Amino acid sequence: MQTYKDKAELIEEIRKRYLMYDEEFNDIKEENKDLLMAGVDKTPSQNISYQLGWTHLLLQWESDESQGIEVKTPTPDYKWNNLGGLYQSFYNEYGSYSLQQQRQLLRNQVDEIINWIESLDDDILFIPGKRKWATKPALWPVWKWIHINTIAPFKNFRVQLRKWKKEKGTE
Repeated sequence: MQTYKDKAELIEEIRKRYLMYDEEFNDIKEENKDLLMAGVDKTPSQNISYQLGWTHLLLQWESDESQGIEVKTPTPDYKWNNLGGLYQSFYNEYGSYSLQQQRQLLRNQVDEIINWIESLDDDILFIPGKRKWATKPALWPVWKWIHINTIAPFKNFRVQLRKWKKEKGTE
């Protein structure tokens, strides 16, 4: 897994990968947002809904802990062994929005994540065990949770979008 020397490098990578990911939606028509293509496991709307769900959870975990609320990851309603149900909840929550609305929501959440990272001390960001929510199920430093829920899927899901467009005949 990629590592980062400091928070500036992490933020730069988030911005870069987010912009590349978001760009893939420029030539997807609204009427095709729910179209499932053979060989691609998500529609464009499901793809971005997944991103919206995880970035929201990341921000929610931090917000809840800062308010003294016990955090149950991934959510109080879903355990790590029921991620399929969690993903469906993301699709249900965000799927009724237009692609443009989904893109704006994600842009706002990415900005919020970047502001949050900028507010963190390096110790909190890079040393494991500094946040209770970041200890279950894996004892990872906060940066790794951020990476897994932003940069990694921005890369992987960009590939899925490109495959979707190829199957659709728009790339």
